[in-house]
Amino acid sequence: MFGYIIANKAELKVKDYEIYHSYYCGLCRTLKERFGRAGQLTLSYDMTFLYVLLSGLYEPDEKDTERFCVLHPTEKQLQRENDLAAYAADMNVLLSYYDLMDDWSDDKNRKSLAAAKALKKHVARISENYPRQARAVERYISELAAAEKSGEGSIDLASGLTGTMLGEIFCMKEDEWALTMRRLGFYLGKYIYLMDAWEDRGADKEKGSYNVWLRQDHEVSEDEALSILNLMMSECAFSFEALPVLKNAEIIRNIIYSGVWIKFEQVKQKAAGKGAAGAKGK
Repeated sequence: MFGYIIANKAELKVKDYEIYHSYYCGLCRTLKERFGRAGQLTLSYDMTFLYVLLSGLYEPDEKDTERFCVLHPTEKQLQRENDLAAYAADMNVLLSYYDLMDDWSDDKNRKSLAAAKALKKHVARISENYPRQARAVERYISELAAAEKSGEGSIDLASGLTGTMLGEIFCMKEDEWALTMRRLGFYLGKYIYLMDAWEDRGADKEKGSYNVWLRQDHEVSEDEALSILNLMMSECAFSFEALPVLKNAEIIRNIIYSGVWIKFEQVKQKAAGKGAAGAKGK
């Protein structure tokens, strides 16, 4: 998981942040109950966003519980759970498993392999329950590997692979909101892929690794990248606003309109810091 889809805590009301955090803790609890400690370790903000979004769209009955946890052994944490937590947890483990296997394939990371093995039996069950989503992730891994091997130069095509996959994950069921949820997930997935590549472009350039931002006929400027990323999130926001979501709406808007840009600003500041350091060294 990439971890770019986060809330901007500074811009959220205290009450809304507490609600957001309760979904995060609720998903953590569900992961532990369904998959044990190995599943709990895969907890991501990306699937927390999906959990919050689905809860806002379908408005299921919810249960709030205060419990101690490993990270907070002295203070109880509010955990919000509903029937949709299981789906978010299953998708979290499904995506994490293939991400870990990709790490093993690329870098022969034994820790990733061990973590993947701990999840493998659970992934088999998830794939049986959600064959469409599982096929989408498997196809994505294969097509992305082929695109990287061929040196795919199209930003649209390369990022579209992640978009198509995440669109299937966000579409929990085929109902009247399926098309809109696929579209929201599609553009969010494109943003995630491009933001991840933007953050890694310096290291990839040094290593000679594939990076779609480096496969252009000119060096892509920060302004150009920002314009493309803005377009992805504008389409994502447009799709969200087409949904009849009132519950959790302000939390979701905070993430879509503000939170997703936190990492971009961090990368920008890091680059500026390196530039200043380089100038001092001359």
